Amino acid sequence: MTKKQKRVLARILISGIFVIVLALLPLEGWIRGVLYLIPYLIIGWDILRKAALGVWHREIFDENFLMAVATVGAFLLGEYAEGTAVMLFYQIGELFQSCAVGKSRRSIASLMDIRPDYANIEGEDGSLVQVDPDEVPVGGVIWVRPGEKIPIDGQVKEGSSALNTSALTGESLPREIGPGDQVISGCVNLSGLLKIETTREFGESTVSKILDLVENSSMKKARTEKFITKFAHYYTPAVCFAALALALLPPLVIRFLLGGECLWSDWIIRALTFLVISCPCALVISIPLSFFGGIGSASSKGILIKGSNYLEALAKTSCVVFDKTGTLTKGVFQVTGIRPLRPGTEAELLEYAACAESYSSHPISRSLLAAWGKPAEESRVRDVEEIGGHGVKAVVKDHQVAAGNTRLMELLGISPEDPGEDGTLVHVAIDGAYAGYIVISDVVKEEAAPALKALGQAGVKKTVMLTGDAENVARRVAAQLGVDEVRAQLLPEDKVREVERLLQEKTPGRTLAFVGDGINDAPVLSRADIGIAMGALGSDAAIEAADVVLMDDDPRKIAVAMRIARKCLRIVYENIVLALGVKAVCLVLGALGLAGMWLAIFADVGVMVLAVLNAVRCLYDRG
Repeated sequence: MTKKQKRVLARILISGIFVIVLALLPLEGWIRGVLYLIPYLIIGWDILRKAALGVWHREIFDENFLMAVATVGAFLLGEYAEGTAVMLFYQIGELFQSCAVGKSRRSIASLMDIRPDYANIEGEDGSLVQVDPDEVPVGGVIWVRPGEKIPIDGQVKEGSSALNTSALTGESLPREIGPGDQVISGCVNLSGLLKIETTREFGESTVSKILDLVENSSMKKARTEKFITKFAHYYTPAVCFAALALALLPPLVIRFLLGGECLWSDWIIRALTFLVISCPCALVISIPLSFFGGIGSASSKGILIKGSNYLEALAKTSCVVFDKTGTLTKGVFQVTGIRPLRPGTEAELLEYAACAESYSSHPISRSLLAAWGKPAEESRVRDVEEIGGHGVKAVVKDHQVAAGNTRLMELLGISPEDPGEDGTLVHVAIDGAYAGYIVISDVVKEEAAPALKALGQAGVKKTVMLTGDAENVARRVAAQLGVDEVRAQLLPEDKVREVERLLQEKTPGRTLAFVGDGINDAPVLSRADIGIAMGALGSDAAIEAADVVLMDDDPRKIAVAMRIARKCLRIVYENIVLALGVKAVCLVLGALGLAGMWLAIFADVGVMVLAVLNAVRCLYDRG
């Protein structure tokens, strides 16, 4: 509990004791009013101050104004105990809400523990000196001791260790690293001393981007949140004027039109009761708290959601579209066959293909280099031209080499073989003549099939796989995983067109999610209703383009994110029905004179406490 919360609790206890003692004393008249004024001011002076400031700044209609008018009016009519009780219970509700928000913030603050306080660099005398991470340039060398956070993204130069990535991924299993491995900021070094060469400035590192993402998540509000804010903007003035009408119109009608007698104080008390009942605290507090709790629950599992609007979209997802490579498959390609046109030239075919692809970062290119097992000499490779969705052209050892898919060969006017083999085929042409092909196979993730099954159980009606890979490879993977629909041999722009087609076909009111690895899927991630980047640990493209970022490589977390989102939205709707339903009934009873101040306290504070308790459930996911 914070110092401010402790002060409010102390005021509540002091005022509560005062009220109990005064209720036991046989007090009458103005002495009773003066004595009740003591606990009233102890507990309510800050509400009165905020109400006065609101009037001064012409921002009148809020819950502070409603509480001030209702309780001051009760005092003027001699309802001292009721007026004090309204303020006391309102402050109890506010304290309860403050504690709940604090709990939500702490759940997200656990993610904020990834923020590094310093970086170790080597001083002139060889000792380690702590400096601000902002002061370390790209290419600088930092040392990370056991138990310390990695402050900046980089590459391990010396040492080996195990890294705790749980703050980023939600997974407790350590990751083993050694010289040459890339590491990202925010992970905790568990064992050995590491010497790391930085590859980014601190402001551009993974930890900075993630913290910025989480801190700004509250800026992107869900439609339900916007509706409640707009609703409260018009609702509060409306009930104030309704209360004024309730206080004035019935007595005037009874006296001057019907000729009857009535007590003005009765109708004023009804109006004040009406004001207390109508206070929209339960809605304006519990709805944002529900979304905030949902985002906090997801972040604790390594699922970063950029705003409550995306949480709401996740809850309504009926179609999930997957990229294949790196999303449903590991993206770890291996050369499983070399088929040269001339027998006995396997090594030569592999060398030409690997050298031509040596400048590409594509997984297929890396697998060719790994199979060749030698570094490509820059002096032997020149005039490299990468053609998106096709392949690569280059000059290798003074020979024109083209390596890529069937489309590349057709573009060059070459007729490749179609052997019908399973796997991805890299066709190779040397000096304009077809030289053969290399078979490369990807590995399906163990978690992919359970992930697809979990999505079906979560209510997803359709799953689609889009890939630039060959038709036979795509259909084999789709059949293995149980994907409903597959589209193969797609260029990046073809994927966007396919997503646009699916958007046209989806059920109105439902959303379409696209799941990719975030490296080359930015256009499609942006086009879908909601873009989900997975396996995005350290991927700038993922964090920038996606609406939801899964910080590890497990597709099962898509269903987890949807479950959290749907639970959150269900709780939001429960709170809306609870708050509006109870208030509607109590408002009618109050207007008819059948509900007094104590029922009004329940309708306001009681409903707020129930709604906040319900909203706190969003913080917990038992799945």
